[in-house]
Amino acid sequence: MKSSFSNIIDSKKPVLVDFFADWCGPCKVLSPILKEVKDELGDHIKIVKINVDKNQPLSAKYQVRGVPTMILFKDGKQLWRQSGVLQKNDIIGVINTYL
Repeated sequence: MKSSFSNIIDSKKPVLVDFFADWCGPCKVLSPILKEVKDELGDHIKIVKINVDKNQPLSAKYQVRGVPTMILFKDGKQLWRQSGVLQKNDIIGVINTYL
């Protein structure tokens, strides 16, 4: 049986996974930026937040060494990843490449 995370990233539309931690300052900066990305792209993308402290096996599986780390998936494949904060237009530009 596939995990629920596998079911999420197997989506036909891009899924942006934000690996974050509650104690992470840059993560708090990125969160409203991702909300703006979602507001702009709407149903063209799914954004999922994963707390690394509460999901250590998943963080280890995807070799998340620092937070925030964003990984873009489509059809279960990792297409792009970035650690650190990016501006809204930069994130949208990457996502539009895969729409």
